[in-house]
Amino acid sequence: MRWLTLMEKLRSPLMVLPAVGTILILFFGGLIVGLQQSLGYFPAIGSYDVTLGYYQDVLSDPIFFESLWQTFRLALLSTVMSSVLAIALALVLRDTFKGSRFFTFMFQLSIPIPHLVAAAGIVLLVTQSGLLARGAYALGLIAAPRDFPVMVFDRAGIAIQLTYLWKEVPFIGVVVLAVLQGIGPQYEEIARTLGANAWQRFRYVLLPLIMPGVLSTSIIVFAYVFSSYEIPLLLGARFPTTLPVLAFQNYQDPDLALRPQAMAMSIILTVIAIVLLIAYKRLAKYTVNR
Repeated sequence: MRWLTLMEKLRSPLMVLPAVGTILILFFGGLIVGLQQSLGYFPAIGSYDVTLGYYQDVLSDPIFFESLWQTFRLALLSTVMSSVLAIALALVLRDTFKGSRFFTFMFQLSIPIPHLVAAAGIVLLVTQSGLLARGAYALGLIAAPRDFPVMVFDRAGIAIQLTYLWKEVPFIGVVVLAVLQGIGPQYEEIARTLGANAWQRFRYVLLPLIMPGVLSTSIIVFAYVFSSYEIPLLLGARFPTTLPVLAFQNYQDPDLALRPQAMAMSIILTVIAIVLLIAYKRLAKYTVNR
């Protein structure tokens, strides 16, 4: 009986062990190899001495801090704007109206679409030879398609943020919409009977109820955007680029002597991301408790 009880308790952990074990081996294995190379232990180029010189080179390079600021700015703006738009759209879609099911379906449509496909769609839409530029030219709003505002490969990263918004707003919005539909209208009705206006009902009733869901999903969005390289690589400016793109470019360089420096950037990026996520999580917990 004890053996059967023990096996019953271990049943769920054993079922997920193969998947979790594979992820842990790949993640920590790659992290250990990257840490070794960042410290100078790279037998492929005949380097066996452990040193912090590559970290010193990275931290003394002003390009590193420009890329770090660009990365943080894009991650923060994308997360904040996605959260605000997700809450606004969820408040609209929670009510039943004619066509609400169709609009809810369209709202969730972009969730399974890969980010690279979304980036390709944004390129076709907002470049100076894209659909918006041609439409503006056909309507006589601009003299030529080349007069359309530059949104791709720009320093502001407009196309990058548009791509993240199109992908992350539904991701956060689905969670917020589920929370709103779960709590129902009774809390707002009580607040209305007590004389609360629309803004007060949102500020003091709805927002505290949906905030845990918003904060948990926004943490995921911030972590993804902060460490993502494919969208900034395809749509962002060549300088200053984001830190993941800078590390990827050094990693892809034919000169293997730049590999330890790229790994040092990656390790620093990982540490910064962990620190920011811990700070964000504590801030979120403090906000929810309030």
